[in-house]
Amino acid sequence: MSDRFDSFVVFAEMRTGSNFLETNLNALDGVTCHGEAFNPHFIGYPNASEILGITQPERDADPQRLLQVIRERTPGLGGFRFFHDHDPRVLQTLLDDARIAKIVLTRNPVESYVSWKIAQSTGQWKLTNVSKRKDAQVAFDGPEFEDHLARLQDFQLHLMKALQVSGQTAFHVAYEDLQDIAAMNGLAKWLGVPARLESLDTKLKRQNPEPVEHKVANPEEMERALARLDRFNLARTPNFEPRRGPAVPSYVAAADTALLYMPIQSGPTGAVRRWLCELDGVSLDALVSTFSQKDLRQWKRARPGHRSFTVVRHPLARAHEVFCTRILSTGPGSFGRIRNTLRRTHGLALPEGAPGPDYSLAQHRAAFAAFLGFLKTNLAGQTAIRVDGHWASQAQCLQGIAEFTLPDMIVREEEMAVYLPALAMQVGHAAPPEPEQHAEAAPHALADVYDDALEALAREAYQRDYLMFGFGDWR
Repeated sequence: MSDRFDSFVVFAEMRTGSNFLETNLNALDGVTCHGEAFNPHFIGYPNASEILGITQPERDADPQRLLQVIRERTPGLGGFRFFHDHDPRVLQTLLDDARIAKIVLTRNPVESYVSWKIAQSTGQWKLTNVSKRKDAQVAFDGPEFEDHLARLQDFQLHLMKALQVSGQTAFHVAYEDLQDIAAMNGLAKWLGVPARLESLDTKLKRQNPEPVEHKVANPEEMERALARLDRFNLARTPNFEPRRGPAVPSYVAAADTALLYMPIQSGPTGAVRRWLCELDGVSLDALVSTFSQKDLRQWKRARPGHRSFTVVRHPLARAHEVFCTRILSTGPGSFGRIRNTLRRTHGLALPEGAPGPDYSLAQHRAAFAAFLGFLKTNLAGQTAIRVDGHWASQAQCLQGIAEFTLPDMIVREEEMAVYLPALAMQVGHAAPPEPEQHAEAAPHALADVYDDALEALAREAYQRDYLMFGFGDWR
């Protein structure tokens, strides 16, 4: 038994060389790999009926039991291979336990995909006698490959994140390393077992040694499909914002109607709250708010058929709202200390106190433009000022909401008059009222200062929101 580990898992996928790796692990004295122990379609190997006395029905009823048996009853160090579609009930246990060694085996995904297609076509999944090798050319299916690649990448990212969070390291093996005896003995050393290989097992043969373009019937189509993939993720919109929580205490439920509003700050919250009141003929005090997560679960259970929604606002209009109510204003709810820092450090030409009659349209436009420039740097993590929820991107706010629950509908502010009554009709209102138009709380309206330059500044600051929600120009 290893001093470092009680067992091991090989995280791999089909056609990555996992059979060859298992064969050489089993050639090490004191190491036993039990195949695909948690494959949902068989236990260990296609023709096996049990592992260490645990049958497939017993494993399916209690997968943790098999994991414990492998750890306790295997002579020496026991382990198994685990693919992305194996029993998910044991995955978190594997990732959390630092006494389970993690071996991560990878292969060029194009090679593994083509090899998988050939094996499907020929029915030959292993090769021990070269004279019996079955050959085939297969058609490369671009959409199918993209789906294959996405699954592999998602699983690899999940493994990486889990190991980072738990402070563990894995032993990474590439398909090409499997023929390197020094690398295999390095794996044995890392596992903490004294045995070493003098030679690699040669029973299993590589089935398709030709270049990949010779294995497919449509190499030109394959090249075109691969060319459209953004290998280096260059099309990604960078996101340096901190993660946000679901903000459950800010949710607002109607007094009687089974409607739940999940506000995004600096949106038309006041207009929506007043609409919820009008819906049931009550005052603002009658709305249900300050939920805890437990309270919200109970509210949902008590109202079968409930609906929830949020409202997104055009990024430029939202930035103008927060600028006017939190930065330009000096009244209740304003951010006085941030206001002073923006004047002092970020060059916002704001009046000393609240804007008076002499605060001109030109001053307002210049200060707002400077604020949009600040937002770009702030959301990119380049300032010492917090990314406040009032100006955080709406995409990030929605990701936080989704950590706990998902809205049934995401409504754009300009479409509230159509979609909110329709939502109310789904929960029993025959003739719901229309919500009122939001009134700007500003010394100067956005329409009075709007131009292409302000739109461009908003697009630079809120690239993700423009992209994810499909916003056009505010006008």
